[in-house]
Amino acid sequence: MYSNDDTAVVEKKVAVQEPVQQKKSNYRWVIVSLLLFSTTINYMDRNVIGYLKDYFCSPVGFGWSAKDFSFLTSIFTAFYAGFTLFAGFIMDRVGTKKGLAFSLTLWSFAGISSAFMGTGLWLHNAARAIFGAGEAGNFPASIKTVAEWFPKKERALATGMFNSGANIGAMICAIIIPMILSAWNPAEGNSLFFGIFHGWQMAFILTGLVGFIWLIFWKKFYGTPKQMLEKGKVSQQEYDYINSEAETPADPTVKNDAVKAKWYKMLSYKQTWAFVIGKFLTDGIWWFLMFWLPTYISQQFCVGMAPDQAKHTVMLSTFIVYGIAIIGSIYGGSIPMTFMNKGWHAYKARMTAMLIIACAPLLLLTTQWMAGYGIVAAVTIISIGGAAHQAWSANLFTTVSDMFPKKMVGSITGIGAAAGGLGGVFIQLLAGSLEDSYRIKGALEASKAGLIKATDALPLENIKISNLKDVLVNPNMLDQARHYISSNVSVAYGIMFGICAAVYLAAWICMKLLVPKHKPIAG
Repeated sequence: MYSNDDTAVVEKKVAVQEPVQQKKSNYRWVIVSLLLFSTTINYMDRNVIGYLKDYFCSPVGFGWSAKDFSFLTSIFTAFYAGFTLFAGFIMDRVGTKKGLAFSLTLWSFAGISSAFMGTGLWLHNAARAIFGAGEAGNFPASIKTVAEWFPKKERALATGMFNSGANIGAMICAIIIPMILSAWNPAEGNSLFFGIFHGWQMAFILTGLVGFIWLIFWKKFYGTPKQMLEKGKVSQQEYDYINSEAETPADPTVKNDAVKAKWYKMLSYKQTWAFVIGKFLTDGIWWFLMFWLPTYISQQFCVGMAPDQAKHTVMLSTFIVYGIAIIGSIYGGSIPMTFMNKGWHAYKARMTAMLIIACAPLLLLTTQWMAGYGIVAAVTIISIGGAAHQAWSANLFTTVSDMFPKKMVGSITGIGAAAGGLGGVFIQLLAGSLEDSYRIKGALEASKAGLIKATDALPLENIKISNLKDVLVNPNMLDQARHYISSNVSVAYGIMFGICAAVYLAAWICMKLLVPKHKPIAG
């Protein structure tokens, strides 16, 4: 028999021997926050050019044509596309900490350098080429990081969260770039910054500097799950949860040396082509919205407005579009998780969600019809299209980690991003050509109607709404002449929105035909 004192001693010893239950950490969401801010900076830096288009293409600015501007954005997109191939492989080899830090440093320096390129198109092309090469690293690094830090059922949600940075960056630009451009613009009676820098230069400089602040936090807080476990930032429970879903079982038809395969070997897999085609067909839609939406709002709804009112209208409209897109990015990423919680396989849940999402952009077919009811109706439709794209993008990126082992995620993402960039080049060149062609068509119709008369100083192909006053036969005919040009330009944008509406279903069908069932590559 034990005495009460003996029993107390035994209970005390048992209590000492029991391990202390470690509280489960949630450090993976800190990692997503870092990716969110890097993506925000990425898109803030690249969106700057979209809000400078009207200035670059104005007589008081650089005097470029829409086609000139489309060459500038296409050069950026082409280099972005080309270097994502290398970026993906680099991230798989050197790791995301070093790779993403170098990438952001390069694009920030290149962005700032754009402020010193003068008014020459080719100098700006050179700066944007380097800028595109630097920005190519963000998404391969981010997708690889999500694959390392999250179980499959949370990956689309995590991707949707950091991908919403694309919208936040655009929203920030919608607010600050018009103000910066106006603040140091001699044409509006304002002095230059320190008597040296114009507003368009300060737009590049100020946005480029932000990236270097992010580098401090990246260096301090980022590491692999194993490294953070060793540092005590990640609990054992969270580490086990992150790795709770093992790599997908091998496909017996695929050799086990897939991880060591070269890029041309990766291109032999149908799974790779499903992702590549999905990116090629749909990525360009976001590029179109990013670089051309401010101009569309300006030309469709701001003709005849006072400059300040037009700036406010463009700013508010684009801010709303990108703000609603954030909801699409995060909510769209959560849809597959709902299906997976019901027992669905990850790939089936993902493709079902993407089919639902692909139907929403069909509303873009009605954009120009809705524009007849006013800017609110048109912006509502475009907002739905933008939200659908972000929801689609969050899930499309995650199909890579559904089908490929973690060691290949960066490389496959890079290949797909390159295809998406190539699709973006085509979309932008098409947009620029259509806008110029239909603008010239409208000017020709106005000329035949006797409203305007081209001159040697201002030939027909250079006539725009902004310089119509210089070629009017009668000053009272301004509104009529504007109508000819704006109505024709509206047709060009109608064609573009029609393309935007159709490509998502087309992409989904192609992906499903290539990979009708889940066939993962062996790890």
